[in-house]
Amino acid sequence: MAIVRLVTFDGVTTDRMNQMRDEMQGREPPEGLNAKEIIVLHDPDTERSTVLVFFDNEDDYRQGDEILSNMDRGDTPGARTSVTRYDVAHRDSM
Repeated sequence: MAIVRLVTFDGVTTDRMNQMRDEMQGREPPEGLNAKEIIVLHDPDTERSTVLVFFDNEDDYRQGDEILSNMDRGDTPGARTSVTRYDVAHRDSM
């Protein structure tokens, strides 16, 4: 069963989101991060962002959570307000 790490951020300006998108497109993920997919959502009106990072199993999730939790705050889009773990109950591409 897949697992997702859902993180929310406040204070994410459109300029910062554009900068983060440009940085993520040209960069390899951190060493040891075995994520299968990342989705970044942004609401420019409220300056909030939600990041979903998908993992295939619990071991990959634990390792990824440790790596991402220890990232330099300057590498995040804004002030992290929550980190939550979810089991992916259903996933479909249409």
